[in-house]
Amino acid sequence: MKMTSRDRILLLLTALLASYQVAVGIDGFSALPIIAYTIGFGVLLIAALLIFILGFDVLDSPIVVIVSTIIPLSLAMGLVWQHLASFRTVYLLFTIVSFLAVTLTRSISMQNKLPVITIAVTHGIAGMTIFLLPIILSMQGQMKPMFALVGIGGALIGIGGLLLSFLKTGKPILSREIILRLFPILLLLMTAFFVAGFIYG
Repeated sequence: MKMTSRDRILLLLTALLASYQVAVGIDGFSALPIIAYTIGFGVLLIAALLIFILGFDVLDSPIVVIVSTIIPLSLAMGLVWQHLASFRTVYLLFTIVSFLAVTLTRSISMQNKLPVITIAVTHGIAGMTIFLLPIILSMQGQMKPMFALVGIGGALIGIGGLLLSFLKTGKPILSREIILRLFPILLLLMTAFFVAGFIYG
């Protein structure tokens, strides 16, 4: 599907926000969250630029599902490491195993539902972590109320990841045209909520 000027503007704004977050927005964090957030927003930045330059056809690459999994996994890992110290090791193992599982099920041709289940579980758990944890922390007063915006970004990244993943499996939730029309908007909105939440939260 042909990319419109509006799509390119939205993708460019997404890339600018992601680059700001990588360069400025994660100062003062400890080592692992900095690494996790840098990976997450760095992949988001590269993805937005690749789609901007190459168009929506780049989403047809088999590696897209694997790459799209890195973003929620790394952002969720950063949040858990910062705010749930007792779950650090467990979540780190979940992150590693989930990424390897997605990579394996995407690299080997399978006729069963395992690839779809793997994607759904990975995106579901990571997305819910990013969605719920900032909101709970804000409600408990451990973080400023605006930190809940990170949770809204988490909800959007979960929706975007699942739409793209099921599109790649050949079982799209919505039509390809609708998904591609929504994708640049989702990317920009989730990035904006993430950046605002980290800045003002």
